[in-house]
Amino acid sequence: MSTSNQNKDIHVTPNDEEFEQVKLTTWRSIKKFLSELFDIRSDSDRDATIEAVKKDIPFKGHTAWILIFSIFVASIGLNVSSTAVVIGAMLISPLMGPIVGIGLAVAINDVETLRRSLLNLGVMVFLSVLTATLYFLISPLREETPELIARTYPTILDVLVAIFGGLGLIVAKTKSGTIASVIFGVAIATALMPPLCTVGYGIAIGNMKYALGALYLFSINAVFIALATFAVAKFLRFPMMHYANSKRKRLISQIATLIAIVVMVPSVVLFIKLLDVQLFENRTKDFIKNELKYDGAEVVKFTQDFKSKNIDIYLIGQPVPQIKIQQWQATLQKTEHLEEANLRIYQGSDQSGAFAERLSGEVKAGILEDLYVKNENSIRDKDDRIRFLETQIANLKVKDFPFAEISEEVKINYDGVAYFGYSNKIATNFKNTDTITVFNVSWDKKIAANQRKKNNSKLYNWLKVRTKLDTLLVLEQP
Repeated sequence: MSTSNQNKDIHVTPNDEEFEQVKLTTWRSIKKFLSELFDIRSDSDRDATIEAVKKDIPFKGHTAWILIFSIFVASIGLNVSSTAVVIGAMLISPLMGPIVGIGLAVAINDVETLRRSLLNLGVMVFLSVLTATLYFLISPLREETPELIARTYPTILDVLVAIFGGLGLIVAKTKSGTIASVIFGVAIATALMPPLCTVGYGIAIGNMKYALGALYLFSINAVFIALATFAVAKFLRFPMMHYANSKRKRLISQIATLIAIVVMVPSVVLFIKLLDVQLFENRTKDFIKNELKYDGAEVVKFTQDFKSKNIDIYLIGQPVPQIKIQQWQATLQKTEHLEEANLRIYQGSDQSGAFAERLSGEVKAGILEDLYVKNENSIRDKDDRIRFLETQIANLKVKDFPFAEISEEVKINYDGVAYFGYSNKIATNFKNTDTITVFNVSWDKKIAANQRKKNNSKLYNWLKVRTKLDTLLVLEQP
């Protein structure tokens, strides 16, 4: 019995050791693969990156003119709501250089680079806003286009784009042999220029709400691009600036840390605030779509205000009983991110006139606009379907009728035919409607008039036999 157990142990132990060895080897291979896949330190040229970033900071001469021209191009694109033109302007804009310089300077304690970056960024922003303001002052087009309105206030998506765009930009810059396409892509995605153009637009039309909102959006983008640069520079352990004076080194380090904290803390708070706003808006839309259902009533418009937590719903159709509205309110208070929201229902059945008063001009206009757009889209869809069906019918008729064969036979049998056409004409005498087959023919000018008349008569008789049609017309084209 003991011998058998010993043999058993001899067979089992090597298998276990071999399995453990395979597991260890596999895990090491996976770790090595993932390390090589995501490692950016080994292929990063830190000194070249610092040099390249510093080279993009100065703003004078060619760079100044490029910025002015790109601002004009972006302003025109926003003015006519042309996305392609705005993108073209963003590609040639030099705004990104000083912003990246600020993030890098704070990361490596380079006060001189930080000073130059802030100074150049301030001059760039001032010149950009001045140029855009001058353009919109002299431009005859003052309409609020969708491209302009979209740049008047930041959303959580703008913040996320700035964060990941900034990360992509600095990672591309740190790679040995900069990836230019990434830099161009980040310039488009982060959209630094359109908000500055919108600031100029707001100043030109005297709407400071637009101007401040757009400046806020630019600031958000700039701050998070700088933060992304700071984070990557720290992660890649960029060399810190060395100062001979230890007290000066400590002071500069403290200043850089203070700047980083001053920038990061409000940015995090802002991110959380914008996230809360976005969640509130998304939850409101989901709640209205999924919960506000009552037979015979329809939501024609709704508004939401994150600050007051009011959700105003405008209904038309059958009156919704108060008990149902209370159920909606109870459900709303149990919905995540909407616990403090106040649901206010306005119904079209209100005969006291209060509904009309509550329904502000803006909301009325929005309802009419929605109805108009839906009506226009419906008509357009019907017109498109009608045109499509008419085309299909025409194609089917052409396919059913052997026009190619008949035209070849006409060409062989009748000398001097210059043109031969076929169509169906619908005619009515207001009692009956009929479809008449019409053939159009044109003869060579050298053929005499009496001969053309005979040819037309002969062609008419032949076509009746050939097509087996009782009613047709042969019309001579001039």
